[in-house]
Amino acid sequence: MTKNKKTVVLGATSKPEKYAYKAIMMLVDHGHSVIAIGQNAGEVAGVKIQTKAIPLKNIDTITLYLNPARQRDYYNYIVEAKPKRVIFNPGTENPELYQLLTLNGIQKEVACTLVLLTTNQY
Repeated sequence: MTKNKKTVVLGATSKPEKYAYKAIMMLVDHGHSVIAIGQNAGEVAGVKIQTKAIPLKNIDTITLYLNPARQRDYYNYIVEAKPKRVIFNPGTENPELYQLLTLNGIQKEVACTLVLLTTNQY
């Protein structure tokens, strides 16, 4: 069992066919604490989806499921949360945000959360 890494899923959804949903399920299965933030309220694997940006503390990872245009609204939020790293899942790659993270000493990882969890690299 890996160490619990408090993870924020940004772009969370309660639609089972979406990767953000699968990520929440898998993170919970792997014993990680999950904070889910999305457009619509709902619940996945016992995790309530927040529809507003809630205060964050002691965050290990923020995993993105928002396209680059939608990420802009969260730039300050992500930086102020001071996560150890931000995972850019396929389709979320964003050089503008990479630069902002680097300036603030936050690691970026262009990867797939599901693959990282499956291969024990999370």
